[in-house]
Amino acid sequence: MTTHPPDSAAPARPEDEKLPFGRLLVYGLQHILTMYGGVIAPPLVVGTAAGLSATDVGLLVTAGLFVSGFATILQTIGIGPFGAKLPIVQGLSFASVSTMVAIGNQGGVRPIFGAIIVAGLIGLAIAPVFARLVRYFPPVVTGTIITVVGLSLLPVTFTWAQGGQGAKDFGSMANIGLAGLTVLIILVISRVFQGAISRLSILIGIVLGTAVAAVLGRVDFSKVGDGPFFAVPPILHWGTPTFQIGAIVSMTIVILVIMTETTADILAIGEIVGTPVDRRRVADGLRADMASTAVAPLFGAFPCSAFAQNVGLVALTGIKSRYVVAMGGVILGLLGLLPVVGRVVAAIPYPVLGGAGLVLFGSVAASGIRTLSRVNYDGNLNMVIVATAIGMGLVPVAAPKFWDEFPTTVGTIMHSGICAAAVVAVVLNVLFNEVKAGNRADVSVFAAAPDERGNSPAGADEK
Repeated sequence: MTTHPPDSAAPARPEDEKLPFGRLLVYGLQHILTMYGGVIAPPLVVGTAAGLSATDVGLLVTAGLFVSGFATILQTIGIGPFGAKLPIVQGLSFASVSTMVAIGNQGGVRPIFGAIIVAGLIGLAIAPVFARLVRYFPPVVTGTIITVVGLSLLPVTFTWAQGGQGAKDFGSMANIGLAGLTVLIILVISRVFQGAISRLSILIGIVLGTAVAAVLGRVDFSKVGDGPFFAVPPILHWGTPTFQIGAIVSMTIVILVIMTETTADILAIGEIVGTPVDRRRVADGLRADMASTAVAPLFGAFPCSAFAQNVGLVALTGIKSRYVVAMGGVILGLLGLLPVVGRVVAAIPYPVLGGAGLVLFGSVAASGIRTLSRVNYDGNLNMVIVATAIGMGLVPVAAPKFWDEFPTTVGTIMHSGICAAAVVAVVLNVLFNEVKAGNRADVSVFAAAPDERGNSPAGADEK
């Protein structure tokens, strides 16, 4: 009797399953379409805030695509101790945007790139021990930070909706109407359709909004043909990065937040796929994340992190192969070699971006609120931590010149809402939750909100 070898189609680990090329291509493209709107938003926000030309903004976009593709391949395929070898899509992080805008407003893009390089190297160095530091970033901290990230970006989208800073028709009803139409398209698609189409609502909204703007003669594609069709992103296009202490400190804080988000996504994808994820595998994933971040500024790109929406896509589709996501990384890399793609994106009208940004950045804030909903507020000072940190995080939004008279180092850190919120949330969490001395059950009148009937929470004294 002939003995047949074991079925090679059943790998030892679910994430190692290899699919036919056609399915890899289709499923990989689905991952990219899911995250594409998110990966092009940071370059658009930072580039316009730094006063770059449309051509340079286009270079930022293609550099972001190229580096995101490289980072995704490194994370999924792995090289030595770099890469968790899990189906994780890497892209440009939203968490760093407000900090980069604050740095860019003061010194342009060169100090942004310098801060990212140093902070990325710091993150790379501490990756093996970061698992021990995660305890200082519980949901009460990360939820607060993510909420502030979304809220601090909303003023940007309102400026876009009015036509972009410096526009001759800034604030016109035509601009606001186009932004409103884009929001309406996104909402209709989200409500009427389900599955993949619904998840692509922001990208479809941008495409249809731009099409309407083109019909109305409000899109300028004249510069799309300028420059090469195919090119490798130039190295140090904006010059040698500069290194400023305040910018480095604020970016390092952001990197700790990014590492926390990536760690959470690695653990989540491990549960979804059904594969073991130990501290070493988390460290390998963080090394890939931080190595990509440290290299990104050389090409003109920003910090990378795992994309949570793609983690959800793995759970929804049940397709667990890391090679599918690696194919998505290849697609991203190829898009990054096409500068024409960046120029097309840079030609999208600001009101359309404003409409999409309202939903996109609002979704970031909503994600933070969802995280905060899992926090226990009874018999502790978590409510005070959230309230104070959010309040401090919104100071730069409500009063942009609030920190102008402070020393430069302090000003650079606190001018970023996310950094201000992170510093306050982490410090208060350590003082109120890690330091146990003096803790009481009746800690504060703000320990928890009353219920829907107006009754005080259990365990709190009524005074």
